[in-house]
Amino acid sequence: MERRRKFRRIGVFEVFNALLMLAVCFLTLYPMWFVFINSLNAPQQAMLGTVNWFPKEFSLASYSVVFNDKSLMHGFYITTLRTVIGTVAHVLFTAIVAYGMSKSNLIGRKIYLKIALITMLFSGGLIPSFILMTKLGLYDNFWVFIIPAMYTFFNMVIFMSFFRTIPDSLEESAKVDGASDYGVLFRIVLPNSMAVLATISLFSAVYHWNDYYQGVIYIRSQDQLPMQTMLYKIIAENSMSFMQQQAMAQFGARLPGNSIKFASMMVATLPILVFYPFIQRYLVKGVMIGAIKG
Repeated sequence: MERRRKFRRIGVFEVFNALLMLAVCFLTLYPMWFVFINSLNAPQQAMLGTVNWFPKEFSLASYSVVFNDKSLMHGFYITTLRTVIGTVAHVLFTAIVAYGMSKSNLIGRKIYLKIALITMLFSGGLIPSFILMTKLGLYDNFWVFIIPAMYTFFNMVIFMSFFRTIPDSLEESAKVDGASDYGVLFRIVLPNSMAVLATISLFSAVYHWNDYYQGVIYIRSQDQLPMQTMLYKIIAENSMSFMQQQAMAQFGARLPGNSIKFASMMVATLPILVFYPFIQRYLVKGVMIGAIKG
């Protein structure tokens, strides 16, 4: 009887846990589903603001307006270019720094780590950063998205933790064959570090793709704005007049602002959602780096 009661208790707990997980998943996914459904709804339905599980009147009018807007598509190009260049530069530069810092015989290693830790905990603030970017000639420059984000201490620590798990015998055998430090890094260490490379690449790509704040602060020219900054201005300032004029010229009707906003959100979000599943297995392994000892 006691065993049956235990099995019943375990069964009830598992059911409750499953229901709780489903509720959390629903609360997490429903906002995205709501935006997606309303972006596919006809403009008249989107104006009502009702909650629908599926489009009542299927229409791609909002997406047509978004894709026909040259400024928004140019922002999409800037975001894509920034994400690709920024991710490659960040992973490459951070890996080089982390490889040197992972060596215990590096002169001044502890001092470098303490200085880098201070920069992670404290920053100069917005005004000093703005003055610095202006003095460096990065204000209203595409490279303001790339150069300041080439290195982060947190990601360097993740790289260091993984590099220490690689056997020293591999590096020693490569050096015996005449390989330099850079040769060891690019021919031995990095090819055996796919998990951490995928993890840091995902972190960096998501940051570059979703970031809008750098464009708000440092970019003035319209042709340098990333898509996320343009989307932020559309939502914050409700600057829909030009796109709605295009809709009137194309469809003979004025599309509601919310309909265009929903379509813009989906265009800005879908690429990173499609990219994520391909490196998820590397991410799970990468985030466990340093968690297991022994």
